[in-house]
Amino acid sequence: MSGGIIMSKGVRQLVFSAVAIALAMITSNIKLIHMPMGGSVTLLSMFFITLIGYWYGIGGGLLAAVAYGMLQFVIGGYFLSLPQMLCDYPLAFGALGLSGLFRMKSESAGSFRMIAGYILGVLGRYVFSIISGVVFFASYAADAGFESPFVYSAAYNGAYLGLEALITVIVLLIPAVQKGIGSVTRLAIGE
Repeated sequence: MSGGIIMSKGVRQLVFSAVAIALAMITSNIKLIHMPMGGSVTLLSMFFITLIGYWYGIGGGLLAAVAYGMLQFVIGGYFLSLPQMLCDYPLAFGALGLSGLFRMKSESAGSFRMIAGYILGVLGRYVFSIISGVVFFASYAADAGFESPFVYSAAYNGAYLGLEALITVIVLLIPAVQKGIGSVTRLAIGE
C-alpha cells in the first residue's frame, strides 16, 4: 500500500474538476488587461476549464464548462435578456468544454492534444462571443467606428481572447510546465 487516498473514478473526476473550476475562478480575477465593454485577458483561466475536458472527455468537459459559465454569471455577470445571458455565459464558457474532443489518449501525444483542445475550446467561446456581440451589442459598433457589427464583434472579442490564448499556449510550451501538467494529469485520471 502506497499510503495514498483511494478514490473511485467518479469521486476523482468530481474532485479534480472542482479544483480546476476553483483555479479558473481565482485566475479569472487576475486580469492582465480589462476591456472597456467586458472581457479581459486573465492569468490562464480558460486553460483550467479546458483541462477538465482533456482529462475526462467531452461530457465531463462540457458539464464543467457550463457550470463555470454559470458561476461567472452569478459572481459578476451582465444581464440584458435571457437569450443574451445564455449566449454569454453557459454557451460561450460552455464551449470551452469542446476541449474534450481531444481527450488524453496517450502520454506521448499529451501536450499536442492538450493544446489542440485548448485552442478548440477558445475558438468555441470566440464564436459565441461574436454571436452575442452581433445580436445583442450591435449598437456599440458604430460608436467604435465600425460599420459592421460582425467585424466589430470579431475584432473586439478576438483581441482579448486571442491574446490570452497566445499567452497560454506559450506557457504550455515550457517543458517544466508540461512536466507538471503531466504529473497532475496522471493523478487526475488515476494512473
